[in-house]
Amino acid sequence: MKRIHAASVIVAAAVVGGWILTAPASAAPPTVTPSPGYDARLQEQRAARIYDAPPVYEPVVPTPRPPRHHAKRVHNGAHD
Repeated sequence: MKRIHAASVIVAAAVVGGWILTAPASAAPPTVTPSPGYDARLQEQRAARIYDAPPVYEPVVPTPRPPRHHAKRVHNGAHD
């Protein structure tokens, strides 16, 4: 009876070990994981950029350009 129990324990351990090895990995690259220090520096840079930069005023509608008229060419004094 002891051999059957030992064999079943070994088989159960192999099944659990195989299940753990085949489970999908949940690792993320370092650029995806949140970093409190980096987030704080990024927020400081954004805040400094907002307060230090002069306001930018852009026209809502671009100013119209006057039409360009070219002078009519005259060849050898002939007019059409």
